[in-house]
Amino acid sequence: MKFSKIFIGALLTMALFVTPAAAQRSQSADDPSGFVVLGEFIPDIIQEIRYYSTYNFVGERIDGYEQPCALMTIEAATALKAVSDDLKAKGYRLKIYDAYRPQSGVDHFMRWAKSNDTSMKKYFYPTIAKDRIIPEGYVAVKSGHSRGSTVDLTLFDMNTGKEVDMGGTFDHFGIESHPDYKKITKQQYKNRMILREAMVKHGFKPLEEEWWHFTLKDEPYPDTYFTFPVTMLKN
Repeated sequence: MKFSKIFIGALLTMALFVTPAAAQRSQSADDPSGFVVLGEFIPDIIQEIRYYSTYNFVGERIDGYEQPCALMTIEAATALKAVSDDLKAKGYRLKIYDAYRPQSGVDHFMRWAKSNDTSMKKYFYPTIAKDRIIPEGYVAVKSGHSRGSTVDLTLFDMNTGKEVDMGGTFDHFGIESHPDYKKITKQQYKNRMILREAMVKHGFKPLEEEWWHFTLKDEPYPDTYFTFPVTMLKN
């Protein structure tokens, strides 16, 4: 009995010290309680939610995007706010193209990739045959965006009132989108590195194929692919 009481006591003590992030790892895929609306959490950001519009590689609004807003986990949003504060002091604002992406949106991408529709080819994949999009990994059955701690973004220059020239556009499928692509001007490359260095400094890891794509290293839901829609969350 003595051993049993000690063992039970230890378990109770461990339970008291479970961190919120650890507790959230088992959160249901349709539960948005661990997320925030980026525009409310970081008022300085600019948003152009491409998958709510028709200006994207599919050419139509993507399933699951019910409102033109960006959502992220509280942990990722907190880190992104630190990035925003740093870059604002240097004359920049963050412009968000996409953040949390519901699994229904990913499924929409997959259906499109298997279709014959090439209406947006000249804008987003001019040098890639559409039947290579899945094999080369541009579209996949699962996306880190659905875990809630990944963001697609660029810089906005507050002095010029324009997006910063990154030497390539968001969602361009091709080698030109690789962050270390060198067949661009020195200034364009420098601009990519300004964004990259600020994101890495505050705990995000880059994707080697897309200069705009970053994921929080210590993401709170590394194994959960959420399904709730992109919409303004209710408190």
